[in-house]
Amino acid sequence: MSYSLQGSTGPWEVVVGLEVHAQVISRAKLFSGAATSFGSEPNSQVSFVDAAFPGMLPVVNAECVAQAVRTGLGLNARVNLVSRFDRKNYFYADLPAGYQISQFEHPIVGTGEVEVELADGTTKAIGVTRLHLEQDAGKSIHDQHPTRTLVDLNRSGIGLMEIVSEPDIRSPEEAGAYLRKLRSILRYLGTCDGNMEEGSMRADVNVSVRKHGDPYRTRCEVKNVNSIRFVMQAVEAEASRQIEVWEAGGTVAQETRLFDSGRGVTRSMRSKEDAHDYRYFPDPDLLPLVLEEDWVAGLKAALPELPDAKRARFIHAYGLSQYDASVLVAEQATAAFYETVAEERDPKIAANWVTGEFFAAMNRLGRSIEDPPVSATALGRLLDLIADNTINGRIAKDVFEAMVETGKGAAAIVDEKGLRQVTDTSAIDAAVDRILATNPDKVAEYRSGKDKLFGFFVGQTMKAMAGKGNPGLINETLKRRLAEQS
Repeated sequence: MSYSLQGSTGPWEVVVGLEVHAQVISRAKLFSGAATSFGSEPNSQVSFVDAAFPGMLPVVNAECVAQAVRTGLGLNARVNLVSRFDRKNYFYADLPAGYQISQFEHPIVGTGEVEVELADGTTKAIGVTRLHLEQDAGKSIHDQHPTRTLVDLNRSGIGLMEIVSEPDIRSPEEAGAYLRKLRSILRYLGTCDGNMEEGSMRADVNVSVRKHGDPYRTRCEVKNVNSIRFVMQAVEAEASRQIEVWEAGGTVAQETRLFDSGRGVTRSMRSKEDAHDYRYFPDPDLLPLVLEEDWVAGLKAALPELPDAKRARFIHAYGLSQYDASVLVAEQATAAFYETVAEERDPKIAANWVTGEFFAAMNRLGRSIEDPPVSATALGRLLDLIADNTINGRIAKDVFEAMVETGKGAAAIVDEKGLRQVTDTSAIDAAVDRILATNPDKVAEYRSGKDKLFGFFVGQTMKAMAGKGNPGLINETLKRRLAEQS
């Protein structure tokens, strides 16, 4: 069932397009040699070009160009062998040149698409209109002085990729899925770290509403939303506002708005500019950007295995479900962790442990896959102890928790705590006989047809053996003994 928002006049369709600004991973800025590291002292990473000193000429950073091309290839998009830089003219205090060098009519990357997976198991292709390169502006700081606004130009000139989607998104869920998938692709490619908290990936959210089947109506742009959750909330909040306006007989004005995450509403920022308001024209200091086909082909050949291809391989080679494979490939580091655990082991058991106990421990401790509570090698060795019947699955969970707490290996913990599984049939026979002897009423009920009591006998036997009995042998022994008594 398609998503819609209910108004007083019935359901409304939500139409969303996203403009994602992704900071290019590069040691230098797009048109200067200044550094790009996050969190440096204000105005400590500013060249004369970034500060727009008279007579300074921009020189394009070839690595930023390569990163944009890699991203285009990763989005199954058309790479334009000839593109052009333009000046986007507007005045703002943190834009010292009075213009931003961007790409308008001739972007470096054309149309592509991103396939997203939705909660109901379906997939949807979201079109990508274009990807262009542009330089970031500086940052205005309003909380350092009671009456003055300060400017930090460290960010000025940093390379950005603006990735513009088609208006194909129809719900907050699809918007979130698109951003998660795009972020995953960028991180796999190593072209953007996707850190929305630090502002290296942020989204402008274009929202409109219409009755199903009607033409598009006026859209509003919600500017600079810096988390996937906030993007999803902004879609719903802005769509609900527009529905109220239309149903009250009003007209939605094309404008730029801000999302107030505290109140869950959007607020008007300024009237929306059109392209002609910026007076774009080709940058006279930069020649057209001409790429060689062989160079692009070389970049394509060197691309890593991307999430969709990796997911398909995990399903085919490891026999994983679509869901488990999607979870494991969402982050490149998680996929690599899983493959280390699964190497020469049962891949489904490995997936269950990684997405189960391991993820739970990581979330509980607030750790990341780059700083895991247990290494992939150590987790694999724990699974080896289950596979060779040294311990059973229940004991393994206790051992895993001890590994997390102490940092010790599974084998050492098993030896220290005497947790080796009992496979001695005589010991198991004796434990089963004791349980049956002390529960004659339950044995009688079982013999009268209450088969579910078998689980009771298993549990009691495991308890009597402190959880160290081999479950398979206990089951076999119980079946044999109960059959003998019937």
